[in-house]
Amino acid sequence: MHTVKFRDPAGSTRRGEWHGDHVSFGGRTYDLDEIDVLPPSEPSKIVCIGRNYADHAAEMDNEIPDRPLLFLKPPNAVAGYNDTVTLPAGKERIDHEAEIAVVIGDAARNVAADEAMEYVAGFTCLNDLSNRDDQRQETNWVRGKAFDNAAPIGPVVASPDEVPEDATIELRVNGETRQSSSRDHLAFSVPDLIEEITTYLTLEPGDIIATGTPAGVAPLEDGDHVEVELDGVGVLEHDVRIP
Repeated sequence: MHTVKFRDPAGSTRRGEWHGDHVSFGGRTYDLDEIDVLPPSEPSKIVCIGRNYADHAAEMDNEIPDRPLLFLKPPNAVAGYNDTVTLPAGKERIDHEAEIAVVIGDAARNVAADEAMEYVAGFTCLNDLSNRDDQRQETNWVRGKAFDNAAPIGPVVASPDEVPEDATIELRVNGETRQSSSRDHLAFSVPDLIEEITTYLTLEPGDIIATGTPAGVAPLEDGDHVEVELDGVGVLEHDVRIP
């Protein structure tokens, strides 16, 4: 199932089922141009994984770490499907980073890897927008990673059975493919990530794990149209504005 959160023509927020060109809720169907598609989750935090694809680590002149490299994005970073994302002004380089995002379904603490998928509601697409100017100057990456709208997500949450173990992840800018890889290239698997994260902090329902990005990260420009496509989920689209 593909679950979508949306605002209907009356202004009510609903959670329905996504059918590609329309959504359904309560016996009614709505064309996409009748509704506002909202971010499919309201995370208390987004736990992001750095250098989880060998090819991306190499392009950044780094190696895969011995254990998952963790950092956080706060709720203010969330943006949604078809949003126009305003990026920080005056920066030389703000990159796109396509990521497979795990949406947590039940509160999770000290979860073993072999039980981890029981806590997963599903998967969605995420673009880990990264302000390289400031990221390179700080160790905690607040300016580099946690700015407003730095994590577009969506458009839906696909149940775990919809997303293959070798699901492909691809990012396109203005129709040009820049990133392409698959879930089976993750250095640390989803269950392993959940085990590691929940050793240190509780994952709440709706929280998101951004599992890392493959090679091909590159700068965005004002007016760019971005598509992140995950096999089994669909396509997250958003536009870019740079003041």
